[in-house]
Amino acid sequence: MGRVFVAGSINMDVVATAERHPRVGETVAGKQVLYFPGGKGANQAAAAAKQGVPTTLIGRLGADAFGMELKAYLAAQGVDISLLKETPRVHTGTAIITLANADNTIVVIPGANALVDADDVAAPVLTKGDIAISQFEIPLPAINAFFKRARAAGATTMLNPAPAAAFGPELLDLVDILVLNESELGFLTGREFRDTDDPAHFVEAARSMCGNEKIICVTLGRRGVLALIDGEPRLVPGRAVKAVDTTGAGDCFVGALAAQLASGATISHALDYANAAASICVQRMGAAPSMPTAAEVAAVLRG
Repeated sequence: MGRVFVAGSINMDVVATAERHPRVGETVAGKQVLYFPGGKGANQAAAAAKQGVPTTLIGRLGADAFGMELKAYLAAQGVDISLLKETPRVHTGTAIITLANADNTIVVIPGANALVDADDVAAPVLTKGDIAISQFEIPLPAINAFFKRARAAGATTMLNPAPAAAFGPELLDLVDILVLNESELGFLTGREFRDTDDPAHFVEAARSMCGNEKIICVTLGRRGVLALIDGEPRLVPGRAVKAVDTTGAGDCFVGALAAQLASGATISHALDYANAAASICVQRMGAAPSMPTAAEVAAVLRG
């Protein structure tokens, strides 16, 4: 079995729930304020670890109460936290989330995440069969260094370019599997998408980014996942569920996909599995705490 290594962000999510989102300049009454472990790196690591695959998280926390709580939580999920660094005089990353009718708005304050560097990602020893994941909540130079090391070791690299930001071809060249949602695909290709768009529209946009050289997975929410594998499109239909909170669903997909690939599954099976995992995630509150176990995903796949 391979392992999963995640270089990424760790946040405390502060969630305010309300009947609706406020308009600009407006105040609305909320229902609850909740605190959940989050950050795209932590979410993806928790999702992978809960599938029973050895998973290591590389990142930074502040020397504060949130940092202590997040370390304890990640360890309890089975994530290897030996490569997490505590950074004095800097606060732990924090996300301020407004949740209304299962839709969310998010403001992320990076804190210690912004200090992750090439030295941090030089610590893990990767080998062939491992999966190296990163996202855009840590600095791009650190991601670039991490993927260079992974490629040199024969590991598979997986990039989730979220939140969407422009990046150069030198990083894209280091990516084996690209996982992004439709808004991120639109940002990176300069296109606009609608819920009613034909899948061919997404296929064309994905090909414009990478041709047929990489595996590209476009997550489409309730519509499922569209993947380009060896240039051939494959649509994994969405599962009919009642969404409660979509925060972390994309991270769940990434972590579950990586765990399956590290376990030796085919990309086709891994896509079905990750799609099922994400369908469980959206039925629960919170980001990292909503990640399902392998047994829960297996039960959904059995139908």
